[in-house]
This record gives sequence, structure tokens and C-alpha cells, in this order.
Amino acid sequence: FDIKAWAEYLYNGAAKDPYDFLTTVILALTPLFLASVVLCWKLAKMIEARGKEQKKKQKRLENIAKAKQL
Repeated sequence: FDIKAWAEYLYNGAAKDPYDFLTTVILALTPLFLASVVLCWKLAKMIEARGKEQKKKQKRLENIAKAKQL
């Protein structure tokens, strides 16, 4: 596998027909962008759930402390 020849092939193809080259690149990257969106959404939901859980635990601990004081 010759990287230099492959790069030259890509460069010549992009120079001869740039619109076809851009279309191919965009079509190749679209699934990666979609995967990124899904993973970011899942991560945001996990962070949100962790925050809610921590608030719930903190409130519980505060209530236990109040009950012990009484």
C-alpha cells in the first residue's frame, strides 16, 4: 500500500472534479457526525441523571442530619 500514490490519486481526483470529491467526503463523514450526535446526547443524559442523583443523596443526608439533631 503506497500512501504517496494514494494521496496523489486523491489530489488529482479533487482537482479534476471538486464537487464530486466534496460530495463523497460529506457522504463518508455523515455517519460519523450522526454517531457523534447520538453519543453526545447520551452523555448529556447521563450527566443530567448523575446530577439529579447527587442532589437527591445530598437532600437525604441533610434530612438525616436534621432528624439526628431533633
